[in-house]
Amino acid sequence: MSGSGTNPLLEGLPLLGDLPDLEGASVLVRVDFNVPLRPCDDAPAVVTDDFRIRAALPTLEYLSSHGAQVTACTHLGRPDGSPDTRWELGPVREELARLAPQIELMENLRFDAGETANDPDFVKKLVNTHDAYVNDAFGVSHRRHASVVGPPTYLPSAAGLLLQKEIEALGRLLGRPDRPFVAVVGGAKVADKLGVLKALLHHVDALVVGGGMAFTFLAAQGHDIGGSMVDRDRIDECAQLLDSGTPILLPTDIVALEPGAPFGCDGGGGEVRTVGADIPGAWQGLDIGPETVGAYADLIAGAGSVLWNGPMGVFEDERFSAGTAGVAAAMAACAGYTVVGGGDSAAAVDALGLEHEISFISTGGGASLELLEFGDLPGLAALRGAPNAPGHRKS
Repeated sequence: MSGSGTNPLLEGLPLLGDLPDLEGASVLVRVDFNVPLRPCDDAPAVVTDDFRIRAALPTLEYLSSHGAQVTACTHLGRPDGSPDTRWELGPVREELARLAPQIELMENLRFDAGETANDPDFVKKLVNTHDAYVNDAFGVSHRRHASVVGPPTYLPSAAGLLLQKEIEALGRLLGRPDRPFVAVVGGAKVADKLGVLKALLHHVDALVVGGGMAFTFLAAQGHDIGGSMVDRDRIDECAQLLDSGTPILLPTDIVALEPGAPFGCDGGGGEVRTVGADIPGAWQGLDIGPETVGAYADLIAGAGSVLWNGPMGVFEDERFSAGTAGVAAAMAACAGYTVVGGGDSAAAVDALGLEHEISFISTGGGASLELLEFGDLPGLAALRGAPNAPGHRKS
């Protein structure tokens, strides 16, 4: 049942059909139910977005329909290796019970320090009493955590349907994408994405840069970026990328906020002004301007494949959300193959009601970037080493 086609990521990767007979088997499924929670008055917290839970349902239903007893496991939040009431899975368990009542859910994996430390003893504790393992958590498959890389050492294992979809979609971009291939990359810190930008330059026909990271590129071009975010230690690297020969589009106009004024979820005060690529005084650039939105949208419209990861501005503040909304609308209108690389970009598409207009929305922002940068993930490599993986079968 495994297959590679033209996607090298699938080579040697065991899929659900490669598992032994599931009738009566106990199957551990690593899911990514790291979902947003909101307190409900004095009542327990509730799940505010169940996208990641719904995304795992096809795998959970497949296993159940084939007779398996399924136990799901996930992390939630960032507890420090010990139980924390803020990150208990009660609200997630309630939502899962509504959608798939036959599925059990363990308590937060990160309540045990052995999870992030990849402790062999914690791995043994996880696999105890289980007959097989399925990884359907693309969003954490770039982590060398116990629940991600440990179980395939002991159990017949497989990639779940969601994980398979993720690597098929992203592998299409790494393999033979429809041309021209355009990558739109935003977000705050250029240091976080320099590696993937360098990797993308070998694949794309054009690279579009927005968000806070754009100001380090503008500084590399000699522009005055005012009081905007800049990583001065990375200016030379950005200059090298600009000289790579691959077209890199940068903002030509900026939506800026007067010095010292608050912005973000609690913002609202201060003068907002659209300026050119040079920002006056200590004004802070917080979004791409309308001219830039138009140029980016035109490039996206003519693309055969588009990858978008990262907002164009501080989109949680309505004054600086037009750039992100404009790119999202252009992605939705594009006739080519469009992929949104999880994280804030996926949240923006969902908030704008455009999720059904995108070819594929990834559930993992960081994982999608690492896959594009390195060409593989620890979670995938672990599955290829499972006892039932195609490359490990005995003749």
